[in-house]
Amino acid sequence: MSKIKTVFQCQACGYASPKWLGKCPDCGAWNSFAEEKQSPKPLKSYGASEPQPLSQIVGGKEKRVPVGINEFDRVLGGGLVNGAIILIGGDPGIGKSTLLLQAVAKITTPPTPPLDKGGHGGVCSELKTVLYVSGEESPEQIKLRAERLYIDSDNIILLPETLVENIISVANDLKPSVMVIDSIQTVYTEELTSAPGSVGQIRESAAKLMFFAKRSGIPVFLIGHVTKEGAIAGPRVLEHIVDTVLYFEGDRGYPYRILRTIKNRFGSTNEIGVFEMTDAGLAEIENPSELFMSERPTDVSGSTVIASIEGTRPLLVEVQALVSPTTFGMPRRTSMGVDFNRINLLIAVLEKKAGIHLGGMDIFINIVGGLKILEPASDLGIIAAIVSSFKEAPIDSKTIFFGEVGLSGEVRAVAQAEARVKEAAKIGFKKAIIPKGSADKFKDNFGLTIIGVKDVEEVIDNIRI
Repeated sequence: MSKIKTVFQCQACGYASPKWLGKCPDCGAWNSFAEEKQSPKPLKSYGASEPQPLSQIVGGKEKRVPVGINEFDRVLGGGLVNGAIILIGGDPGIGKSTLLLQAVAKITTPPTPPLDKGGHGGVCSELKTVLYVSGEESPEQIKLRAERLYIDSDNIILLPETLVENIISVANDLKPSVMVIDSIQTVYTEELTSAPGSVGQIRESAAKLMFFAKRSGIPVFLIGHVTKEGAIAGPRVLEHIVDTVLYFEGDRGYPYRILRTIKNRFGSTNEIGVFEMTDAGLAEIENPSELFMSERPTDVSGSTVIASIEGTRPLLVEVQALVSPTTFGMPRRTSMGVDFNRINLLIAVLEKKAGIHLGGMDIFINIVGGLKILEPASDLGIIAAIVSSFKEAPIDSKTIFFGEVGLSGEVRAVAQAEARVKEAAKIGFKKAIIPKGSADKFKDNFGLTIIGVKDVEEVIDNIRI
């Protein structure tokens, strides 16, 4: 018999050690090593592929099949691609299983048959079958969720199974149009002796499902758990294997959910889809800018609107700042929805280049609606909100801001400036304070008064504070 080797493997990065370590020397994680048994059993061969010259490969646009949920199709890049393997991560209870159950219900819904000349209905096309594999919930639990979402279909096949070989065997016999694995941390392969959820099991199970998806052409959704830091549990190799990585974001205190694209081999990255959690499931929001602006207060200091770009979509969001004298020896700096280090940088620029002394002030920054703004184009709006709250002077509610601020106080141009202004014109804004480098390239102001600024001092002068 072949000897079984025991190693200790980091569950965060996959680093292997012959003995247990308190801290991983590779990624620095504490108490992340788990004992795993490795057998020298040879890996299964999936057959060799034939080499082909690049010039003889026929290229073409991949065929996409819309899911039927517009916001979901947006983050996927237009729809599902044959053989794609898609990983969806998010906090427990955020709505991952709910979204996928709604999506597979749309996939299995028959299209409305066209009417013939006599006004009679035509023949529906063949219904699509979806294999929903659940390793965490029983079929009865999924049925309860389906009843709450008013979903009932003979073409959604539930399979309570965790062994990946059995899952692939059933899928080969059933030949579904789409397969869902809920979740990848519960699936294991019999070729390894380690427990489900370990680094080796996640890697090998995902690899087997990837080979199945590519050879069969069946799209596969994988639901992944996340760690307390917000990253998908397991090594980063899981994200390298799949074609698309989606993160479900949202605060439990808000009804809004953001589905964000982190990686997509078939579309753009950093695309977002906006949903609202309701009693009947997730409802898509087609115009999130109007939603986030609907409850914005007017004539209040410390409130501004920034025009951000998420993927290909311009998005208007409100930034609120609260500046008040500190009662402690050390002033507090708090940010929600924006990078904390970026806030400290902007405060330093205001003190050094604009002469606004904030050393004895507590400063709180919040992006309304639970959104997370990642791009530096929000700098101009954040600075305007801080100054507005510090001076107790409201800014015109019909003014938007966008632009990147450098360490010298200069305002730098940003991409897709016209798309941002066009979105603001739709909502009803009348003025835009933007970088001068972007304003000089405008061909159409879309009915707005465009003010180009070169530095932070010009920003403060133009908002009349």
